[in-house]
Amino acid sequence: MRHFAWLFLLVLTGCFGPTPQPRYLVGEPYRLGGVWSYPRESFALSETGIGQALADRTARLTANGERWDARLPMAAHRTLQLPAVLRVQNLENGRAMLVRVNDRGPERAGRILGLSAQSAALLGIAEGGTAQLRITVEAEMSRALANRTAGRQVEALPVEAAPRASVSSESLAPPPGARDAGGSAIRPVAALASEAVSGFAEVTIPSAVTQGSPQPGVLVIEAGTFSRADAANLQLARLRPLGASIEQRGRGTSATYRVRIGPVAALAEADRVLERVLSSGVSEAAIRVE
Repeated sequence: MRHFAWLFLLVLTGCFGPTPQPRYLVGEPYRLGGVWSYPRESFALSETGIGQALADRTARLTANGERWDARLPMAAHRTLQLPAVLRVQNLENGRAMLVRVNDRGPERAGRILGLSAQSAALLGIAEGGTAQLRITVEAEMSRALANRTAGRQVEALPVEAAPRASVSSESLAPPPGARDAGGSAIRPVAALASEAVSGFAEVTIPSAVTQGSPQPGVLVIEAGTFSRADAANLQLARLRPLGASIEQRGRGTSATYRVRIGPVAALAEADRVLERVLSSGVSEAAIRVE
């Protein structure tokens, strides 16, 4: 009987995977896929880029101690705090949904988000495929989720930070690739996702997929946004052989200078150019959609 009990326990362990121990995580800089990433807490992140459907279906623990389940709307991001909630829009077909970000990745440079099999399928992305995405942090839900996860001090009052009078960093957000949806009506699609995902830190994430207008764009390589023209020109000198140029936005003390390459015709070409930019030492270069 004792042997049967041990066998039963082993079967349960194999079926359900390791025991989750969720915690709040920002973490230290790390190297993945040959590229350094610098995690930071952000409740205002909005960016465009290329998303990838992950092939990982293994029952395992994520970077912040949750259980990865490819059957649920989950995602991996290189720098966001974990866990967080993102609104993800497939710009190629207009589908949008909320996902829970609870892991680091994707490994390949030039990809802003790794999607579980369920997330990718609901967004209309083929298994192992890619798509142009716009991702935006759902601030209220992400704050609630963070404040209910072990390891983070609860905020006294979740109030948005006041606008800053001057630029305090050289990496500015949101990137120019982020565009307004143009007020187009969003309609629920006939097929919804599975029931709302709950049970994670007492925050329920609605799982309906919505249908908006497709907004595919062109690809550019972003190699830094600067508050000073001389800093942008130094970057330009390094990347001029790759066809880089400077795009100025604003005037006077509010002006910013973005070093960019493109547009490029296809993702394969964008990947090749990005690899050369990263090899030149521009560690935070990224592919954007405009």
